[in-house]
Amino acid sequence: MPLLLHTCITWLLTGLIWHVQLVRYPHFHQVQRDRFTDHHFGHCLRISLQVLPLLFAEALTAAWLLYLGEHRPLFIASLALMVLNWLSTALFQAPLHTRLLRGYNATLIRHLILTNWLRTLGWTTRAILVAWLIAS
Repeated sequence: MPLLLHTCITWLLTGLIWHVQLVRYPHFHQVQRDRFTDHHFGHCLRISLQVLPLLFAEALTAAWLLYLGEHRPLFIASLALMVLNWLSTALFQAPLHTRLLRGYNATLIRHLILTNWLRTLGWTTRAILVAWLIAS
């Protein structure tokens, strides 16, 4: 049961990051420049309200699985990807979002889209690994 719950949460985050990567971030270029700061602030607030509970649940269920003795290599590899996703957020995406709160900047948005591929591929790989654990 905990592995299924963890997998579902990871797949929710994977779907969300793909939406952000393919829809939300590219859309930043379409926002009227005089409305960009308000639009971006709203995006950051709303996405945080969606993502933070899921990140907490993902970490909590991962800890629960470790406590229950889940130490298979695929699971440990998925945890390393989870940490890399958080590091990517802290080192790349969060600082870019902070800078974008000052206003539209096409170069920063391109960097955001480019660096977000790290999280997109990281969560996608995590989702496959934890799904594989359920299947095996």
